[in-house]
Amino acid sequence: MPKYLSLSLLLLRLGIFIVFLFWTLDKLINPEHTAGIFSKFYAIENLGNVLIYALGSIQLVLILLFALGLFKTWTYGLILLFHAVSTFSTFGLYLKPFDNLLFFAAWPMLAACIALFLMRDWDTLTLGKKAVTT
Repeated sequence: MPKYLSLSLLLLRLGIFIVFLFWTLDKLINPEHTAGIFSKFYAIENLGNVLIYALGSIQLVLILLFALGLFKTWTYGLILLFHAVSTFSTFGLYLKPFDNLLFFAAWPMLAACIALFLMRDWDTLTLGKKAVTT
């Protein structure tokens, strides 16, 4: 294995985790914002706060498992799936690129999610310790 591969994968994982952490916290702190996002981008109306809090709580557990490098096939796969859905659901915004530049950050993050999923067996560092591969 290349010398810095496991460290590079850990850094990718932690970078992705940071983005998902704030998206998750937004669900728990500002559920009205989440309801607006679901309405605008996913055509899902009338999400109640209880459902948003439940989604946020489940997502928090998922991203913590992901950050710890546990259940890699499932956690890395779900993170990839969620981010892919998020990226493609905003596709219309990419047609006006200079009005929506910030949304283009989703593409390199999607590439990072794909790379991390594909190389999950070599992602062996968990906060400075070797993880058991799955």
